[in-house]
Amino acid sequence: MTKTVILGPEYDQDLRNAVMDAMRQRGAVIASQNWTVAGSQEWDRVVATIAGRDATIEAETYIGLSITGDEEIVDQIAECVALLKRAPL
Repeated sequence: MTKTVILGPEYDQDLRNAVMDAMRQRGAVIASQNWTVAGSQEWDRVVATIAGRDATIEAETYIGLSITGDEEIVDQIAECVALLKRAPL
């Protein structure tokens, strides 16, 4: 089953770093990365493969930073991101 989770604000660079760290920890392979600007909207999209399943990370102005994909993968990444964000510097 496909699931989408909004992880937080799209402008949070620490959150973006935590998402990419979580993806690397799970052995993600980046398949594509796109960045687009249209007027005041900015959209960044990364598609990665984790354990043979695709996950899409999107950062969109006014929407936030989200992950979409297989429910199990999305839950694992979201949990890992939450742990990384709570870890002391």
